[in-house]
Amino acid sequence: MGSRITVVGIGADGWSSVPATGREHVLAADVLLGGERHLAMIQPTDAVREPWPSPLLSGLDDLLARHPGRVVALASGDPLVSGIGSTLIRRLGRDAVEVIPAVSSVALARARMGWAAEECDTVTLVGRDVDALRRYLTRGRRLIVLTSNSSSLPEIARLLVGEGFADAAVTVLADLGGDEDRIDGTAGDLVDTTGPQLGLLCIECVGTEGLSTTPGLPDECFENDGQLSKRPVRAAAVCALAPRPGELLWDVGAGAGSVGIEWARTDPRCRTIAIERDPARADAIARNAARLGVPSLAVVRGAAPESLSGLNAPDAIFVGGGGSRDGVLETCWHALRPGGRLVVHSVTLETEAVLVQWWKTCGGELSRLSVEQASSIGTFTGWQSLRPVVQWSVTKGKK
Repeated sequence: MGSRITVVGIGADGWSSVPATGREHVLAADVLLGGERHLAMIQPTDAVREPWPSPLLSGLDDLLARHPGRVVALASGDPLVSGIGSTLIRRLGRDAVEVIPAVSSVALARARMGWAAEECDTVTLVGRDVDALRRYLTRGRRLIVLTSNSSSLPEIARLLVGEGFADAAVTVLADLGGDEDRIDGTAGDLVDTTGPQLGLLCIECVGTEGLSTTPGLPDECFENDGQLSKRPVRAAAVCALAPRPGELLWDVGAGAGSVGIEWARTDPRCRTIAIERDPARADAIARNAARLGVPSLAVVRGAAPESLSGLNAPDAIFVGGGGSRDGVLETCWHALRPGGRLVVHSVTLETEAVLVQWWKTCGGELSRLSVEQASSIGTFTGWQSLRPVVQWSVTKGKK
């Protein structure tokens, strides 16, 4: 394979929709890679034509190694919108891949709907769990959803109905830029409708309010056996963790997984690894994550610190349980990158004593969180105190 590979976008009109620069690359190529549909769109050339292997990732390196010279890969529309361009850049590096896009299906969909880019969100479900859509469902929101196959439409419609958005307006667009096809209806109308093999959905969310992505979801959103960071305390923890797009959190002693789930919901690029030794709780974490729109949350089943070995390095760590166990905080502190944040909660005097010593050594903030909620006292109402929580938060490398 040569030092670079060029990825050229093709619209539904085929060769005529390829940008002029892209045509030059295609005509000069020694090798053309692509799906059979894309390869058939290109006029005859002297290039070797190779379809993508299946499965793609396991066969990609061998395919590229077999073909030296000028290699051009063909893709639909914008190759960086859930396309092969993104895969190749991750695999080969940014400097090894040149991308020449055509008009993306998302841009064409916005044009058909009359939606400004800043007024809608694009959600890709290509190769992803449909539950990821749940994070975006709030009243009045406009969504452009990229789908994987013909079964995506009824699956998404059923999800919308189940989440209280049966009246959401759904427009299905297929073969954009070519012999376009369009289906209009509500989510409730489309639960038994087979969608196009290649298409996308434009959704206007009509129905319930949906859930905020700001930390502090109601406690009843989480399946739990009592091991749950209560709403005010959880919000304090996530704010202290200060999530930023693309960052990874370790949620150690995750319980119901609420802190890690709230972290992941703040931005679709935020990632969480939840570590939980109790099998039933670990199962509940996975169910909670799927139901709340972050199905990619990873669950590690085992106790800390042993189960922390080999995990991807975190940008932040929350320790909700097991902070007094030998080696837990030491392992977390060592794994945390400079500038990373560590937040630890304690409800026992034993763990509190440990946190005081760490605070004296490493600095940060040590706080005691006390919350009282109104509750019934016979025929009257009074204040009921929740169990106080000691919170230690610190940024590594700073005192």
